Amino acid sequence: MTHGNGDGPAVRVFGVDIGGSGIKGAPVDLDRGDLAEERHKVLTPHPATPEAVVAGVLEVAGHFGWTGRPVGVTFPGVVTDGVTRTAANVDKSWIGTDLAGVLGERLGAPVTVLNDADAAGVAEMTFGAGRGRHGTVIVLTLGTGIGSAVFTGGRLVPNTELGHLELDGHEAEKRASTKVREDHDLSWPHWAHRVRKYLAHLEMLFSPELFVIGGGVSRKAHKFLPLIEDIRAEIVPAQLQNNAGIVGAAMAAAAAADGAAAAAP
Repeated sequence: MTHGNGDGPAVRVFGVDIGGSGIKGAPVDLDRGDLAEERHKVLTPHPATPEAVVAGVLEVAGHFGWTGRPVGVTFPGVVTDGVTRTAANVDKSWIGTDLAGVLGERLGAPVTVLNDADAAGVAEMTFGAGRGRHGTVIVLTLGTGIGSAVFTGGRLVPNTELGHLELDGHEAEKRASTKVREDHDLSWPHWAHRVRKYLAHLEMLFSPELFVIGGGVSRKAHKFLPLIEDIRAEIVPAQLQNNAGIVGAAMAAAAAADGAAAAAP
């Protein structure tokens, strides 16, 4: 699924981002690294069982009449070969689910599934705040939980799940996620202090040159990033903001389609 050269129609691939609060998707223009149409969102069902979430993904794809063509899908947990291996913020019945296979059968199309933060990170490294950076870069998505994507030399280390590191005796995402800020009505300075402690812990472990802060809260970066001090690494908001996961999912589906075409006899 090679990209256009500007002379022909833009290449479009569908991306879906499954989150703890919403399932959102849209066709993506892979030449621009941006949504080709306004995204459509449905609320993540509770309990977020595989059957209920798959129905939500089908509803989002159906909104655009998307069938038979490659689809990329993110999942908030570890994913290997299209199978979901963990389920921190969704129903535990997800563990061991062949999401790529189930959705592929229902959509009648090849489906590529990857960790949600990895998808956002790939998009940011290609089209956004990490573009052209070749040292160690950590992309964090602050939302219902904390997702992470680690890159070194421009290459992704998949499924890092650094939101589950221990911080002050708790999982980091139980201290510094956007959901925690909202649930406990934390002030921006109070929450920024928690985020700073988390970033300092990551800096000790990985010595990155750049942190990219994504998720929906990246739209409000001016309210908390200036409050985070004493971190050596550069800290910037994600440029694709909360669309990064959709873009990265579509990029993964396009890459998989290219790989399948190259392997065909």
